[in-house]
Amino acid sequence: MTRQDFLLLSPAAAFGYPANETVRVGVIGAGGRGQHLMRNSEGVAGLKYAAVCDIWDANLEKGKQLAGGDAFTTKDYRALLARKDLDAVLIATPDHLHVPLTVAACEAGKDVYVEKPLTHSLEEGAPVIAAQNRYKRVVQVGMQQRSMPQYRRAKEIVESGKIGPVHKVRMTWNRNADRATRRPLGVDPRTVEWGRFLEGARKQEFDEYKFRNWRWFWDFGGGIFTDLMVHQVDIAHWILGLDHPAEAHSIGDNIDAAEVWETPDTVQTLLRYPEKRLQAHFEGTFVSSWNGEMIEFMGHDGTIYLDRGRMELYPDPRRIFGGRVDKPKFEYEEMVIGNGPKGADFYEKPNGEKLHIEDWLRAVRSRSKPVAPAEAGVSSASAAHMANLALRSGQKAVWKG
Repeated sequence: MTRQDFLLLSPAAAFGYPANETVRVGVIGAGGRGQHLMRNSEGVAGLKYAAVCDIWDANLEKGKQLAGGDAFTTKDYRALLARKDLDAVLIATPDHLHVPLTVAACEAGKDVYVEKPLTHSLEEGAPVIAAQNRYKRVVQVGMQQRSMPQYRRAKEIVESGKIGPVHKVRMTWNRNADRATRRPLGVDPRTVEWGRFLEGARKQEFDEYKFRNWRWFWDFGGGIFTDLMVHQVDIAHWILGLDHPAEAHSIGDNIDAAEVWETPDTVQTLLRYPEKRLQAHFEGTFVSSWNGEMIEFMGHDGTIYLDRGRMELYPDPRRIFGGRVDKPKFEYEEMVIGNGPKGADFYEKPNGEKLHIEDWLRAVRSRSKPVAPAEAGVSSASAAHMANLALRSGQKAVWKG
């Protein structure tokens, strides 16, 4: 094979760098999640954060420090996307900007790692998938549980048929945290490009609490369903081969967050997938941490428990058929990786963000699909949006295609 043949046939070479060269990444949104991802990807081979964009001076400076101090900085994402020395971008902005920025990055020829939820509404799904595919970009959505070994093991077990047919999924994400107290945050509005923050959202006066707690306001986020449930329902969709629920039935209340948050601080939703004869239930709250963060797949022959530090496989203890009690069909199995109590939000190990970014870079170099492409992000977000539609309307939400 001649060098010319290689360049014609090799997607990585055509993209601008061989597989063993550094991927230069620009960060758009260097706030809490952006900084967290940058810290957790330290030591990833062949990754260089070369540019940072944020609309707040404080985040811009912190992002530059994490990038190494020599990174290009700007408050205008368009200036970052225009740079020819960047191969890809990491997007960690509020939810309402995820799709517009992902589409713009694809159009600019950049691969994308974008935080979940990918979409801010059901209508955004088709355009972001179209941009990924039209411009042949590698888009990884930040649903990092797909890259964690215990979730991969659970997928193998379910697909093997070991626990039998799964017709019920139970999910929780419960926290006991004072997130809804308005106190001075010390954000000088002169250091914030508030107009850029509002791009695509309703015009409104600067509010430092909304700026720092945007997840709990409908213009910018979607509350517990889009912030937390998306991770769990994504695992259900991935393992069981689901796309979207046919129906959602939801309730929600503001118990501790009344007159502070727009979104409820305590929610439940029941999602129906009739083609799989499946019900999935999620509960989330900020007033109790009981059960914490977990998902259970309940099969005829056994149940799998998962959180971010472990997988536990339980044989069903009492299967009754025709008046007889069947014995358990297999032994208990566990994969304990994290330290600390069951159901914790985070564990030191495994480092899901690092594993997920490594999977993204593998896909960038090989020009293949990552583990959580845009289609997966749209699918998981669809369940959260339907849950919110049911919540806000007081009626069940029905998928209309």
